[in-house]
Amino acid sequence: MTVTDARTDAYVDDDRAHHRFRVHRSTMTSPDVFALEIERIFGRCWLYVGHESEIREPGDYVRRPIANRQVFMVRSRSGQVKVFHNTCPHRGATICRKDAGNAKVFQCFYHAWSFDTEGSLVGVPDREAYGDGLDFSALGLRSVARVESYRGFVFACFDPDVVGLVEYLAGAAEYLDLIVDATGDAEIISGTNAYAIDANWKLLAENSIDGYHAVPTHDTYFKYLTALGTSLAGGVAGTATGLGNGHAVLEYRAPWGRPVAKWEPLFGEDAREEIDRLRADLVERHGEERAARMADTNRNLLIYPNLVVNDIMAITVRTFMPVSADRMEVTAWELAPRDELPELRQRRLDSFLTFLGPGGFATPDDIEALESCQQGFRSGGVEWNDISRGMARDVPQTNDEEQMRAFWRQWASHMAGDL
Repeated sequence: MTVTDARTDAYVDDDRAHHRFRVHRSTMTSPDVFALEIERIFGRCWLYVGHESEIREPGDYVRRPIANRQVFMVRSRSGQVKVFHNTCPHRGATICRKDAGNAKVFQCFYHAWSFDTEGSLVGVPDREAYGDGLDFSALGLRSVARVESYRGFVFACFDPDVVGLVEYLAGAAEYLDLIVDATGDAEIISGTNAYAIDANWKLLAENSIDGYHAVPTHDTYFKYLTALGTSLAGGVAGTATGLGNGHAVLEYRAPWGRPVAKWEPLFGEDAREEIDRLRADLVERHGEERAARMADTNRNLLIYPNLVVNDIMAITVRTFMPVSADRMEVTAWELAPRDELPELRQRRLDSFLTFLGPGGFATPDDIEALESCQQGFRSGGVEWNDISRGMARDVPQTNDEEQMRAFWRQWASHMAGDL
């Protein structure tokens, strides 16, 4: 199978009549497939860059890699959010050389060309040497083709003809609304988790919305919770839903406490009053039904192709960037109410690190599982992965794979050139 065979049925066998859904393993190993993904998926989809709270003041900036390209996001002096290609229009050198900071001017270290936060060229050494014929106004920083924000989440796309962000988000927008409305004035907490996994990026897309690996893979974590007094009665039963455009979500009743407004003994008696107050506030602002959904249910939200928002025991925003067919780089941030009490913030950070941190209970398990899959693909002998579970059900559950099939159908359409 070569890159020129990139039709839907070359990689994805979607046989609904026989309740069979298979994905060819070359999708996980082929450098040709990887190259086509960079062009047809990461070159044409909306990709998460960062959160507006990371650049609150004019001149605040963060540097990010997206889809093997370097960009940086900055709050301009006019208050706009800008995303620029991180390259000097003069001779190509990297302009923004720190991961985060504040600057009135970005100066290229190579030849000292300087640019303001609007991207305009404002300084050229020995400018008189160029005469009057050169149009310096055309030599400013280059913006990424499209930049839009939804509820504080900033996305960029390299394709100027992409549909608008709200249309692209489809049903995922409702879940971002739910998370942001529950959080209030949300901010990304300073600091990140960053690590690499020697596995194909699509394995983490699957894993992030895979409901039935949790019990066998994370057995140690569940035993830990039980030992601390958390009741896991009822498990993690819920629904699995495709949200359009490849997005998907698992939603299920939380068996553990949630700092947003669900107390449990692990939090301690001294936290009960404050968490009860937070819940009452949610009810007042959103009504009993919506407040209960915000407080008592978890959400694993995949925004195609590579953004996951885990609204579980804490709110983790995580991207996974493909580096090659068998390696990805993962970055995770924590989203929280800006004005929450220090003890609640500490509880949230503890939850963030205990489960999803690089040294937590879940992430090392998941890394081991995904790298094991990648090693298994190299073994050969088996051509297809099966992702058929739940095809015979009318209402997919968290233990089914409909949400993964939604991702793969979108992937196949992109790879076939249909989108």
